Parts: sequence; C-alpha cells; structure tokens
Amino acid sequence: MIEMAVLEIRLYGDNVLRECAPPIEKVTDAERQLAQDMLETMYAYRGVGLAAPQVGFSKRIIVIDIEPDDDSHKPTILINPIILSQDGEVVLEEGCLSFPGIREEVKRPAEVVVEGLDETGRIVKIEEEGLMARALQHEIEHLDGILFIDHFSRLKRKLLKNQLNKIKQKEGQNGKGGRGDFK
Repeated sequence: MIEMAVLEIRLYGDNVLRECAPPIEKVTDAERQLAQDMLETMYAYRGVGLAAPQVGFSKRIIVIDIEPDDDSHKPTILINPIILSQDGEVVLEEGCLSFPGIREEVKRPAEVVVEGLDETGRIVKIEEEGLMARALQHEIEHLDGILFIDHFSRLKRKLLKNQLNKIKQKEGQNGKGGRGDFK
C-alpha cells in the first residue's frame, strides 16, 4: 500500500504557480506517489481539484474529485492532460486552494474533451460538462502558469488588490518567494 502525505499548498505569489510545467516523459512510481500525495492534500484542504504546481512541483499532473464524500466515486488522475476541444459557455463561481478566501465568477466553456495519461501510463480521453469540465480546465491551466484570477477583469483584480497582496505576503513569509505587490 502506498503511504500518502499532505503537502504544503503554494499560495499566490509563489513563482512555481506561474511556470509552464514540462511534459512528463515516463510515468514512474515517483509520479504515482506524487498523484496520491496530491489527492491526500486536496482532501485535507477540502478542494475538488489540484495541480502539481500548487504543491511545488513543476510537473504536468492534475487530480480531481468533484464528489469527495462519495466513496463509490473514483477520483481522476491525469498526467500530461491536454484540452482537445471546448464548447458552449457558462459563468460560475470558482475558488482556488492557492487563493484562500477568494471566490469569483469565471466564464469558461461548458463542455470539454480532454486527453491525458492515467497513473498506469495508458492514454485516456474524457468528455465532460458541468463542474468536472470546469475543474479540468482550471487545473490544466495551472500546468501552463495560468491562474483563475487571469480571467478576472482589470477592475475586479484592482478591487481584490489588498486580498491578493495579503496572500502574497503570507507566501513570502513561508519562504517561497513572490514577485512584489499585485498591480
């Protein structure tokens, strides 16, 4: 049995959140262990999705479980996921574990088709809508250094400036770096 660990969530201001993670060449036990640790971390922080950069690893791994309280529901683990197609449009409220206390409406495509590798290295293709489609898009964007605040209007970001700077300051105190005040 794999022993799992709860990892530290990297907050807004940590440079790893803005990096474009390189593709994983081969799925090994290290990637499988990281995915399990990410699931444990996501559950501990009561999230529904998590990307490897959010726990400090510039790797193309995401985990999602939109029904964490349903033991019969299997979580999704994707390595090197890519969005093949998107359709429709919907505006819904989103949050992010790297932005504690911030929840805002974000416009995203309503349906997605995603391809990636599962934890065994097998290619999987997923067609989703609703919350799962939103979670897939949100987490895949993390792998390219795109954050959900990047979908906010300039005015909305300005209104959130103080909250964002407080998150950055907290991250800076944790020694992970940051890049000055939010503008």
